[in-house]
Amino acid sequence: MERIYPHPFFAREGWAIMGIAFVLALLVQIFVGGFVAGIFWLLFLFVAQFFRDPAREMTDDEKAVVAPVDGRVIKVEEAVCPYTGEQTKLVSIFMNVFNVHSQKTPVAGKIEKIEYFHGRYLNASLDKASEQNERNAMTVVTEDGQRVCFVQIAGLVARRILCYRMVGDVVKKGERYGFIRFGSRVDVYLPMSAQVLVSIGEKTTGVETVIARLGEPVQPPVAHEEETTETVGTAEEQAAPEAAAQSSAVDAKPEDKAQ
Repeated sequence: MERIYPHPFFAREGWAIMGIAFVLALLVQIFVGGFVAGIFWLLFLFVAQFFRDPAREMTDDEKAVVAPVDGRVIKVEEAVCPYTGEQTKLVSIFMNVFNVHSQKTPVAGKIEKIEYFHGRYLNASLDKASEQNERNAMTVVTEDGQRVCFVQIAGLVARRILCYRMVGDVVKKGERYGFIRFGSRVDVYLPMSAQVLVSIGEKTTGVETVIARLGEPVQPPVAHEEETTETVGTAEEQAAPEAAAQSSAVDAKPEDKAQ
């Protein structure tokens, strides 16, 4: 198992917000105190837990697809990926405000495409959220040529999607690539050859939970007919000179043979 922890325990995206919440709680404690101060300290603790980003252990299985976030699986089905146009297996993971919201790459590979869409802020657990909400889709091509697309989708109270990678970047599995503030969802579109290992209602832990295993890449069919035709044509061409030579020998006159 590989331990993934190349970042602070509290995500940088929350440092300013945590600082403001702490200062407010401290000021209220000094000038007001009592029950009101307790509310502000609870607010600070809530913000701090939201931006936590703890170390995680990841499987060594090269074919494993790891969960990009903490959350609960709300959808497992076959669907056409709207970003690649391919028939895929879809796994959707919904995050509430108490989950870790740092996103990690589910597979290793090269980023082929990143698409950002402005949109609404519907409840991320709704089906139409994947088409109408603000979202950011990243398509990664693995070393053996398989496409995996994962989409950050804003939620009801989420107001900012962050993505730190660019097209052409090579990413490692479990590498931190983005963040969504305050409740959201991540859709993962997998090749049809992948074996999904999670079911609806199951809880996931980012990086630690294996949501699927990639199958072998589908190879294009070999054009046997073209090879056969080409071989036959070549044989006929090779036989033509021999047939011509035999015909010439039969038609030759006796005097020509004597000469």
